[in-house]
Amino acid sequence: MTESDDPTAIRSIAVRGDDLAAALEAEMRSGGDAVLRITPPFSGRMRARLHVPGEDTYDAPAPIHVGPRELVDEPPAYPEPAETEDALRADPDAEYTRERHRERHRDAVAAWREAVRECVVDEVTLATDDEHRVAVSVL
Repeated sequence: MTESDDPTAIRSIAVRGDDLAAALEAEMRSGGDAVLRITPPFSGRMRARLHVPGEDTYDAPAPIHVGPRELVDEPPAYPEPAETEDALRADPDAEYTRERHRERHRDAVAAWREAVRECVVDEVTLATDDEHRVAVSVL
């Protein structure tokens, strides 16, 4: 595996589904700035890992940050607690309790996270000098 300072050496990136869902959830719920970071040295196959940028300073070459929305096509709407509550209250076979509401919402969020994995794009354009396209896979 040849390593390089040149990001165009990258042919594909792999991202953990949990990392992608966490970054997307942070963005959807709070406008957070979590990204998936590709750290040099670069090679043909790279991992993109969850990262929350801060006061980071980097030597050249800098890591590449990929926004979570760039990696998904039409993600499902994030389940809001009020929606989960409304569905529970409308269920004639279940009595509303706060504990049942928490359980159902936790299940709805888990289902959302799993659904995000099904929306991952096949390719993404990395922010390089020449807008380099690479394949995407989910771990």
